[in-house]
Amino acid sequence: MNTRLIHGILQLRNRLWAKPILYCLLAVLASFLARAADYWSIGFFVPNITPDTIQTLLTIISSSMLAVATFAVGSMLSSYSSASQSGTPRAFALVLADDVSQTALSSFIGAFIFSIVSIVALKTGFYDRGGLFALFIITLAIFAWVVLTFVRWVDNIARLGRLGTTIDKAETAALDSLNTRRRMPFLGGVEKTQKNELQGHKVFCDDIGYIQYIDMQELQRIAEKHDLNMMIDAMPGSFLAPGRPVVVLDTTDKLEDQICKKISNAFVIGENRTFDADPRFGLIVLSEIAARALSQAVNDPGTAIVIIGRFVRLLTAWAKPIGDDEKIEEKFDRIIVPSLSVAEMFDDAFTAIARDGAGTVEVGIRLQKAFLSLSTLDHPEYSEHASRHSELALERAKAQLSLERDLTRLEQIAQRLT
Repeated sequence: MNTRLIHGILQLRNRLWAKPILYCLLAVLASFLARAADYWSIGFFVPNITPDTIQTLLTIISSSMLAVATFAVGSMLSSYSSASQSGTPRAFALVLADDVSQTALSSFIGAFIFSIVSIVALKTGFYDRGGLFALFIITLAIFAWVVLTFVRWVDNIARLGRLGTTIDKAETAALDSLNTRRRMPFLGGVEKTQKNELQGHKVFCDDIGYIQYIDMQELQRIAEKHDLNMMIDAMPGSFLAPGRPVVVLDTTDKLEDQICKKISNAFVIGENRTFDADPRFGLIVLSEIAARALSQAVNDPGTAIVIIGRFVRLLTAWAKPIGDDEKIEEKFDRIIVPSLSVAEMFDDAFTAIARDGAGTVEVGIRLQKAFLSLSTLDHPEYSEHASRHSELALERAKAQLSLERDLTRLEQIAQRLT
């Protein structure tokens, strides 16, 4: 199946209308599915359920579900606003994609549609004895589902939009993206090195925005068809502007415009960065939350300390060796892909915190301890970048802290990295 189509389908979870539409279709299908019981010989063996009994239940559902759905939308909008204000606007997509809230809203709307369609079908005499019994069972099942969903949603909505929940969701999104890239560090292609770096014809994209997804399957198909080798020059998360190529080829000959257009169409460009194929974006979102917490308006160093701990956990997961059962073999041997920069990951995670928390000794201590922990991990680049950021954080602290004893405490921890 086309990977770009799969990516588009997966992105529907970030659309608030997608799941309610699906549930509405299922509700209509369930209403008509009860009619199938009339074609089976079960009408003589089931209790005789009168249409008035079912209509009473359906009327209760229809009269309450629309109001409950409206209340749910209001509560969700309030949570979305809270997440953007207490954390960062970039975390809005995580809260919007909350599965429990989407399922609850979809269940309420679906139950409303089911009740309306079923009442109309009852009034027209659509069901016989078997169908009435089947409709009664389906109605009870939907009623029980709605009650359980509502109880679960109330527990979830009490936490949704809170800063702690937003941090948890951002960490989970970052961890999922990091683990995906760790198992497939070059998106299924070939690692870029100094020996295989291409310097040929460059392919550009007309759109301006962030790369959200690269259809490697399509690029491989084009490369095989035209006997080309390609090197990705702009990875997911990169901002495309005029003059920046997306692909460099192994030939200096200019390709037909149609081929270049097909290559550029393999890159999905959007207005915003996404978490799925962009591991660094999760680190940036967490860093923004910490920077906001350290601002003078908020003055919450505890949140920054919590996020530093999350960074240690995420970078530890990235340094974990890939097991034989996790490794995904190269499938696109004509596509050269650069690796994810560890230096940029450290910059995304710690620069803003070290800058905004330079005047807070407890944040500085936690940073130095985090760098010390990361430097001990079995990764060839961690020690270098941990030491670099430790020195930068210490220099910033020296410019902000006025008490000599605070500086001495930081220096003692920093010296353990050397």
